[in-house]
Amino acid sequence: MTSPTTTNARRDPQPLLDVTRIYAEPDALASPRGRQVAARWPDAEVVEVASHWRIPELHGDEHNVRRWVRIKREALVLGVLKTVRTRPNGRSADFIAPSTSNGCAMACAYCYVPRHKGYSNPITVFTNIDQITAHLVRHAAKQGTKPEPNQCDPTDWVYDLGENSDCSVDAMISDNVADLIGTFRDLPNAKASFATKYVNRDLLDLDPQGRTRARFSLMPADTAKLLDIRTSPMAERLAALDDFVEAGYEVHVNFSPVVVEDGWLARWADLLDALGDATSERTKAQVACEVIFLTHNEQLHQVNLGWHPQAEEVLWQPRLQETKRSQNGQLNVRYAWRAKQGYVEQLLALIEERAPWCTVRYAF
Repeated sequence: MTSPTTTNARRDPQPLLDVTRIYAEPDALASPRGRQVAARWPDAEVVEVASHWRIPELHGDEHNVRRWVRIKREALVLGVLKTVRTRPNGRSADFIAPSTSNGCAMACAYCYVPRHKGYSNPITVFTNIDQITAHLVRHAAKQGTKPEPNQCDPTDWVYDLGENSDCSVDAMISDNVADLIGTFRDLPNAKASFATKYVNRDLLDLDPQGRTRARFSLMPADTAKLLDIRTSPMAERLAALDDFVEAGYEVHVNFSPVVVEDGWLARWADLLDALGDATSERTKAQVACEVIFLTHNEQLHQVNLGWHPQAEEVLWQPRLQETKRSQNGQLNVRYAWRAKQGYVEQLLALIEERAPWCTVRYAF
């Protein structure tokens, strides 16, 4: 079901990655996908670990805050996904696909993934890709024809890829993403979907034939410079939208996270104008957006103070935010409910004014 790929032609991952140490479960390293990844950095030290999840040098050590970005650049983990399962979603996608990786080389200041992984979150590549794609084929077959349209898609079951990673970066490391796109290309009733903050033009060669939705995350450029660390500049993301449509992707955008700060609506007006200027009529005819306002986390706030305190000046604003205890017991903050309703209404009105062609799938 997967398609052959040309590993040697893949984009060079530098400067995002300059791997000097690979932590590997033995079974992962011995697998074809594990050998492929390790071969990309032949000079890297390989350290055998019992589990990809708990590596003392990486996870749970507060001193790693000072090496936050360095760990992301220099460390890579190879593991086997032990539990291969698909979970229901219903908001952005109908289902969350099994992860083929975890962690990210980028360092967005609001990212939730580090909350679950201690004080660093370098990329973990799961090497049992054949098991994962076979599971997805079986799962989609069991669903049959989608009975009615919903906010995820009018005709297809949508599977979200890269829940805890960024597929555009993952595609520079291994063929996992290419194999996933190839799998969904052949499924008559399902499509893949992934969100990204990085422009990897190698993805343009994967021939998705409309069966993969790429969702480019957008925010005002000045805000992104502060918060979207090690990601593609906003102008580069905007410039890629038409090209991905032409290459056979369905292209959506995520206005996420929306951060309320001085002049935020004027900044969003500029972004919406730039989005309109950057996109063709063909792109506008199929694009839709998700609007997601910032949710932050007390633990991540403390981590950020150790490596990027400037970000917390806009992310952590107690006068605007209220607390909410998450299901796992962590303390999250979000904009106070009544005020947030007003923020949402203001931004939706602005989208209708500046980009009426952009369908809003949902906003919260």
